Amino acid sequence: MTDHPRHSIGTRAVHGSRAPRQGPLTTPVVQSSTFVFDSAAEMERYLHGDPDLAFEFYTRYGNPTLHALEEALAALEEAEAGLVFASGMAAVTTGILSLVDTGDEVLASASLYGGTTRFVRDFVPRWGMASRLVAPADLLRLREVAGPRSRLVVLESPTNPAVEVVDIAEVSRQAHALGMAVMVDNTFATPFLQRPLALGADLVMHSLTKALGGHSDIIGGALVGTRARIERARDLLKVLGGCLDPHSAFLVLRGLKTVHLRVARQCENAMALASHLRRHPGVARVLYPGLPDHPGHETARRQMSSFGGIVAFVLKGGLPAAERFYDGLRLMARAASLGGVETLVSLPVHTSHYGYTDEQLKAAGVDPGTVRVALGVEDAADLVEDADRALEGV
Repeated sequence: MTDHPRHSIGTRAVHGSRAPRQGPLTTPVVQSSTFVFDSAAEMERYLHGDPDLAFEFYTRYGNPTLHALEEALAALEEAEAGLVFASGMAAVTTGILSLVDTGDEVLASASLYGGTTRFVRDFVPRWGMASRLVAPADLLRLREVAGPRSRLVVLESPTNPAVEVVDIAEVSRQAHALGMAVMVDNTFATPFLQRPLALGADLVMHSLTKALGGHSDIIGGALVGTRARIERARDLLKVLGGCLDPHSAFLVLRGLKTVHLRVARQCENAMALASHLRRHPGVARVLYPGLPDHPGHETARRQMSSFGGIVAFVLKGGLPAAERFYDGLRLMARAASLGGVETLVSLPVHTSHYGYTDEQLKAAGVDPGTVRVALGVEDAADLVEDADRALEGV
């Protein structure tokens, strides 16, 4: 837990779980694969978990730079412990496998990051477990949806890329009443806007590649939760091997210090763009929970401090119109990912949901004419101008 639980989120982003102490102000990069012991007796103490030993054994098992990042993430999410990985997918797959056993069933929202969906749908059944994709709205009636083998619910809110909002507290309440655990991908919201553990979730996952790293220059992932759940995931990490590089951990620690500033600006830009796009005649609908007519607006108001930096919109001309818009951009970058300082635009049917059938797209809430905009920190007026220019060709 944090040393300073009363500090606000911005202060925790800068300082993590600790106030400045004597020594280097920034966390050093411990770029070593292995660590030296003085004696067999010292090794024995390490193997028995002696808390007074302030060093590591092997970086796949742990590293001082990685632990500093894990503590900082736990402080942001107000969790007991954290664990970092080489990618968001390493985090989500290890997290899921740490929560279920052979014979169990995983229920996953049909509106999830495409890689997570593929893992649950195509890979989990290979290891003697069952899995089902469930419409986000149906997660609110788990008593009817869950089966006798259901042990885990996996969801994200807001969702990718349709920006739907799921009531995390209600899903968690129903899941726990049925003896199920809840894992939430909090990448879109970040701990600055939403803390799922406080809403009842059992394990939270982040892609560090996105807003927490913040500069589109690293790949990483993380889990946060109770110490017991994190240690179970750590045991799996040691075997599966998806450990984060110490230098990447250093870059994420640097990014965390400004996450509250960047995300606040991204939210402002998202609201400005969403409000402008809804008035354009070529736009069929704008998907942003900050708009009062968004179906998840009131839920977002309850469980988030603002509405996020992702705007999706559907063009009346379908995929051809979306492609013309995409090709007409001059400022906003045509690229996957999100959460960086530059605004990125993607077409979900060409990125996260490529290869989906029409039926699968419908289940995920994705129209072929959907454009996803991940806002950066540029001036909103310039982004709106670029969107208007690209819409002229639609």
